[in-house]
Amino acid sequence: MPVLANETGDGMTRKHAMTGAALALVMIMGGAANAATITPPTEAFAQNPGSDYFLADYTAYEAYLKTLAGQSDRMKLVDFGKSEEGRTQWMAVVSSPANLAKLDHYKAISKRLAKAEGLSKEEAAKLAAEGKAIVWIDAGLHATETVTSQGQIQVLYRMLSQNDPETLRMLDDVIILFAHDNPDGMELVSDWYMRHEDPKKREFYSIPRLYQKYVGHDNNRDSYMSQMAETTNVNKQLFREWFPQIIFNQHQTGPTGMVVFVPPFRDPFNYNYDPLVMTSLQEVGMAMHSRLVAEDKPGSGARSAASYSTWHNGMERSIAYFHNSIGLLTEIIGGPTPETVKLVPNLQLPNGDRPMPIAPQTWHLSQTVEYQWTMNRAVIDYASRNRERLLSNIYKMGANSIERGSKDSWTTTPTKIDELNEAAKNAKPAGEDEMMASFFGRAGAVDPKLYGVLQKPEARDPRGFIIPSDQADMPTVTAFVNALIKTGVDVDRATKSFKVGDKTYPAGSYVVKAAQAYRPHVLDMFEPQDHPHDLEYPGGPPKAPYDITGYTLAYQMGIKFDRILDGFEAPTERLPDLVPVQSGSVKGSGKAGWLISHETNQSFTLTNRLLKAGQPVFWLKDGAKAGKDSFGPGAIWVPASAEAQAVIAKGVKDLGIDAFAVGAKPAGEALPLKPVRIGLVDVYGGSMPSGWNRWLFEQFEAPFEVVYPKRLDAGDLAKDYDVLVFADGVIPAPQGGPFRAGRAFPQPKAEDIPAEFHPWLGAITDDKTLPQVADFAKNGGTVITIGSSSRLATVIGAPVEVAVAKKDGDKVAGLSNKEFYIPGSVLRAKVDNRQPLAYGIPQDVDVFFDRSPTFNLKASATGVARVSWFDTDAPLRSGWAVGQEKLKGSTGVLDIDVGKGKLFVMGPEVTQRAQSYGTFKFLFNGMLYGPAVAKK
Repeated sequence: MPVLANETGDGMTRKHAMTGAALALVMIMGGAANAATITPPTEAFAQNPGSDYFLADYTAYEAYLKTLAGQSDRMKLVDFGKSEEGRTQWMAVVSSPANLAKLDHYKAISKRLAKAEGLSKEEAAKLAAEGKAIVWIDAGLHATETVTSQGQIQVLYRMLSQNDPETLRMLDDVIILFAHDNPDGMELVSDWYMRHEDPKKREFYSIPRLYQKYVGHDNNRDSYMSQMAETTNVNKQLFREWFPQIIFNQHQTGPTGMVVFVPPFRDPFNYNYDPLVMTSLQEVGMAMHSRLVAEDKPGSGARSAASYSTWHNGMERSIAYFHNSIGLLTEIIGGPTPETVKLVPNLQLPNGDRPMPIAPQTWHLSQTVEYQWTMNRAVIDYASRNRERLLSNIYKMGANSIERGSKDSWTTTPTKIDELNEAAKNAKPAGEDEMMASFFGRAGAVDPKLYGVLQKPEARDPRGFIIPSDQADMPTVTAFVNALIKTGVDVDRATKSFKVGDKTYPAGSYVVKAAQAYRPHVLDMFEPQDHPHDLEYPGGPPKAPYDITGYTLAYQMGIKFDRILDGFEAPTERLPDLVPVQSGSVKGSGKAGWLISHETNQSFTLTNRLLKAGQPVFWLKDGAKAGKDSFGPGAIWVPASAEAQAVIAKGVKDLGIDAFAVGAKPAGEALPLKPVRIGLVDVYGGSMPSGWNRWLFEQFEAPFEVVYPKRLDAGDLAKDYDVLVFADGVIPAPQGGPFRAGRAFPQPKAEDIPAEFHPWLGAITDDKTLPQVADFAKNGGTVITIGSSSRLATVIGAPVEVAVAKKDGDKVAGLSNKEFYIPGSVLRAKVDNRQPLAYGIPQDVDVFFDRSPTFNLKASATGVARVSWFDTDAPLRSGWAVGQEKLKGSTGVLDIDVGKGKLFVMGPEVTQRAQSYGTFKFLFNGMLYGPAVAKK
């Protein structure tokens, strides 16, 4: 794949783990901070950031930060990690010189209060009185939202150069962390915009690839998983280093006819976090609105002004709530190319969510920068005026979590409210006349004795969770545990075997206690999300959530764990940092070869290494035994050789899997695998699901290259590929059909972009592209479709039909959302794991389902195998599902013969944002199985 000229060159490698040196302070502190000694942006950049038709890139931004750090005694510059392309992520720590001289002291106070463990109220009060409020304000997360980075330059300069009483008070009371989230994206977008000399031709909507190396906009959906380097770096600062009380995440663009969305947010909010988070969030949000209005800056809106809510944990500002911090999101209009504030009649009438309407007008980036300055000042001013209360409150929320996790406690969920209402229907009247109750404002009240419905003993919250160390896929367990640790969760490991209740757990088992400050996050990662039945109006259609509704990470990753409802103790040690993969071993002394379980995801990495080394690898249809150890269907057999021994010796050590050396080749049918050439299909501008798969393929060392529509259209695909993978959304779907339709983005003309990107242009079409894909399969190729791209099955005439749809003759349409709506949730599916496509997967598996297609076999179907399907009326495990009973009997994963080749249809998103480790094997198996059975 060609790279853009602004990418870093040789020697820049992706680093997820930060060394001590990576956090070093890089510039000495300069002289007195005043306007005479601080270089203004007008002198440091080619044009003043915030000017029309100009964007500063990250290289210039970085140079300016270093200049400021050398001139100001109000700032320290911190390197807090490398981006995916190897650039440095910088954080400007801004405060008074006196505070900067005691940074470690104030960081320690912030940590003690946030973690709350072993801290009395009296001790906390003293620390809160002494400490400084810490506020995180970032920029650039979504790189095409350019104002946040350009505005941060101006905000930094003003905070370092102004000497008015308010600024000095803020600097005395607050430590501000001005951080950049996405250096690579800023460099790409700014340089792409500035490539034209004619300012009127400048734009960045035609960038050829995602503005984060792998996942683009989804870099703000990675917060609880921390897969991307940048997310890992940010989370370390937020939840393991600084513990800010306020986390301000700046975005674009604002609602139509307005300037900026500012909190508070609409409901629903997640029931797991402390209510003080929400009340504090509303305080800060209204302080921002008030300052905008006081400065005659109209056009702000809250709540109903936009769709943003506080339900989903995966975003940078929303993960804050599960860590007792105030997470702020703003979405503002503006860009380097002037735009127009639209006239929307209804928005000209003020209300509680839109206090000060704005007139239609031409809008310039410089205006947006001034709004950004006002909102930044409002947040810092709030932190200054409420310094001690912010510090006290984050302690109180942490202490509340520890207390709740230390005793029987109950979380009220929508399902429990439904149970209470049902109980009230069946109960005798409370004795008050209904008309009188309504008159006195007591309508809806029920017998107080029914409160016990909300506190059934069996429905109490867990005191903790135990992850046994004897489960099949321990490397995936390690990945899950590290995701928790990266977000500041305290995790313990058993130093010896122990017993809780009637169950004995082996040494090495992980224990996650609920009695910790970040209890809300712990519950959200282990417990199902119970999203409310949120309708546009009573009896109406569902109100679309801002993002997904069910995402329980332990479910997605296939982690086996126990919920412990009573208090318990175990011999454990606290894990001080990320857990390295524990080395596996070669067991046995046989000389014929090795047996390896198919149940661990890392067996695919080892298989890829062996095939790359030219070593034979087989799948055993009926499994095998080695002494007392049994291996299920698909057990991996590797005949002995010196080369294979070297690969396996390294693999068991660094991948954390075991190999069993046996003295004879196992009996039974063995499928020989082949080295494969994988084509991962992508489109100009970049597909986020494809980007996640690209990252996934790199982690598991799958041999692949990215292929674009023009190459598919050219045909003769078998010349270059054995497998083609179409991620969700890559094959477009028409509006109104049974497949979720994505947004179509216009492509630039070839003459308007550099020649190296011309091969990336083009679109996947039914009449030109898909026939070539069908021919590829018919001639022995393997095609894998995920999510809505599974529409391919119906286009090429496979003997299946969409299961949940309206049929009118030959026309097939999707059901209305009122009839069927499952927006990003976790469902339970059945699996036939004796089929090669499902080797290593349990018979019951949690799958991620986001308005995904499922299928029924036609009556005349041949050459089709059902691999995974839904067998209940209520498959929902976590999230929200309207009409879920319609899925019963339908198939999510299919193995279809197409001529000499294979089509593997995977309706659910089996690699959802690279989080669903429990279903990766569907894809991994398909990439190896299809070519192995292709007919010559």
